[in-house]
Formats: sequence, structure tokens, C-alpha cells
Amino acid sequence: MELAKITSKGQITLPIQIRKKLSLKDGDKVLFMEKDGRIFVENPTKLAILEAQEAFAGLAAELDLNTEEDVVNLCKEVRKEKWEKQYAHHA
Repeated sequence: MELAKITSKGQITLPIQIRKKLSLKDGDKVLFMEKDGRIFVENPTKLAILEAQEAFAGLAAELDLNTEEDVVNLCKEVRKEKWEKQYAHHA
């Protein structure tokens, strides 16, 4: 458990152990979330990445992407389709 003091301006300094656990550095922002009457402090960047990973969970299996090469090939295919669609009228 870590403790922080609130200044007269409502500011706090996050203890170093908390900053390390949240992977925060100078200039980073923090996100305050409420759940079941409790307040949580999160690293918004880290949280966004975790949410994206959860959102895409299982998608690789659905698309039969088993290797990094599969992902690269899919990206190439999508880029080719976009290129052809965008420049189809020039042909």
C-alpha cells in the first residue's frame, strides 16, 4: 500500500513504486476510473493496448493467421486491394 499527500491545489505525487507498476514516466497522463464505488488509477496507453488485444482475441485464429509471415502477407494483400481500388480509374 502506498500513500500520497494532496496539495492545496489538489495535486498529488504518485509514489515511485506505483509509477513503475503502471509504467509511467514524466509527462504521461493517468486515467482515473470508478468501479463499484472505488477509484482506480490506470496508465491509459497500457489500458488501450490491453483493450485492443482483448477486442482482437481469437481474430487471428478466425483469419488463419498462424505466423508473423501470415500477418505480413495479409497486410500486403489489403494494401494491394486498397491501391487497386484507389487507382482503378487510372487504368
